[in-house]
Amino acid sequence: MAAEAPGPRPLVLGLLLCALSAPVSQGGKLLLIPVDGSHWLSMLGVVKQLHQRGHEVVVIASEASVYIKGAAFYTLKRYPVPFRREDVEATFTSLGRGVFENVPLLRRVIKTYKKVKEDSALLLSACSHLLHNKELMASLAESSFDAVLTDPFLPCGPIVALYLALPAVFFLHALPCSLDFQGTQCPNPPSYVPRALSLNSDHMTFLQRVKNMLIFLSESFLCNVVYSPYEPLASEVLQKDVTVQELMGSASIWLLKGDFVKDYSRPIMPSMVFVGGINCASKNPLSKEFEAYVNASGEHGIVVFSLGSMVSDIPEKKAMEIADALGKIPQTVLWRYTGTPPPNLSKNTILVKWLPQNDLLGHPKARAFITHSGSHGIYEGICNGVPMVMLPLFGDQMDNAKRMETRGAGVTLNVLEMTSADLANALKAVINDKSYKENIMHLSRLHKDRPIEPLDLAVFWVEFVMRHKGAPHLRPAAHDLTWYQYHSLDVIGFLLAVVLGVVFITYKCCAFGCRKCFGKKGRVKKPHKSKAH
Repeated sequence: MAAEAPGPRPLVLGLLLCALSAPVSQGGKLLLIPVDGSHWLSMLGVVKQLHQRGHEVVVIASEASVYIKGAAFYTLKRYPVPFRREDVEATFTSLGRGVFENVPLLRRVIKTYKKVKEDSALLLSACSHLLHNKELMASLAESSFDAVLTDPFLPCGPIVALYLALPAVFFLHALPCSLDFQGTQCPNPPSYVPRALSLNSDHMTFLQRVKNMLIFLSESFLCNVVYSPYEPLASEVLQKDVTVQELMGSASIWLLKGDFVKDYSRPIMPSMVFVGGINCASKNPLSKEFEAYVNASGEHGIVVFSLGSMVSDIPEKKAMEIADALGKIPQTVLWRYTGTPPPNLSKNTILVKWLPQNDLLGHPKARAFITHSGSHGIYEGICNGVPMVMLPLFGDQMDNAKRMETRGAGVTLNVLEMTSADLANALKAVINDKSYKENIMHLSRLHKDRPIEPLDLAVFWVEFVMRHKGAPHLRPAAHDLTWYQYHSLDVIGFLLAVVLGVVFITYKCCAFGCRKCFGKKGRVKKPHKSKAH
């Protein structure tokens, strides 16, 4: 009797075992040094995923941290600082309120400079107290971490990584003054790569390129206030001279919260990994409260309004202008606002202290999104295909808004200069003009058409660095060159000297030959005429 042909059961059983088994990941130990505020909030998804894959994550934060709190999926270690949590909260609050002060340009520049200097001193103090906390640093050195995950917006994390001789993974959106380009040694030509705060696109006119070049030349001076004090601190701790560029160049992998759907195309380096939209991965069903708001909106749908984690209340006069504009549209507006309710608030506007922004934008009834143009909000608008009215306030928000506006995905307004009619007209435009919806949906399809989700990609590269103790094969040799070697000035000088030498020798040889060949003929004496007697 013939033997029975083997059936598919072994294959099915194997697939079931693979599906039911734990993720193939050997648990490691990761040190996380975050930056408080929205920077920290964007890291939470990665931390949760790493914990689920069996890794132990230890988070280091000061006792004055506002947003960094204990959780079940990581171990939190705090260290003392010479200021209170209330001081940090006041810093965040003043930053949010300051953008609504309509003052002359020169006064605003001076005030901003003083504010940056004060806040930088506070953050530097926190970093110094961490690095000089001998007990905590000794404990970290004995903990046998595999890698450090940090946000280099403040260089404290890179200093700790170098002190502990651990490979570092940087998690960020961008750095001011092109420090991310310097840290990765990535080409950054000002001819078509717009500088931060320039509001230029990648197709610049001559005058825009002049503006871009001037910003490029002044960047090091502008950031000197914030970053230069970290050089002596790092040099003291590491017992050697260290520059900010060397601190930024210490990363094994750069996880950048951007992509070329939002940003303009530019050169990149092997160590740069783009995880834009990583905050879109977490979606949950709406609570009964918000589900009721959405259902009550009827066929008109909803408008989601939030100015980010740092701005939740605004001056009464501006709040009344906004409330008046919101009352001119038929949609239900869900506005995250903790200040005193404007007296002219319309029935279609609901004030809430917190809202599930990504979940609301993902609802089919979401018609528009009023945002401050932070990177989180921009990507949540892209992921969910919701056209935006953008009110940029500070930092990279102006550039984010410019990028979306040039792509036809929204309208940008100046929050200080806009009137009630301006906001109402902008909302009606993005809701009723189908081109905005079509453009944002096109960006959404491009953004989602990828081989791997940003969160999975970020987790992979963190684990990669943990497994291999870094990624030196991705580090360009440009880090080991001097500035004149990088630009080949020594080679150009040598070749120029050779060319000039050859030209000089050739000229001398030709001159010598000419004298030899034609010199005597040229000096033939003329016969003297005899004098007539």
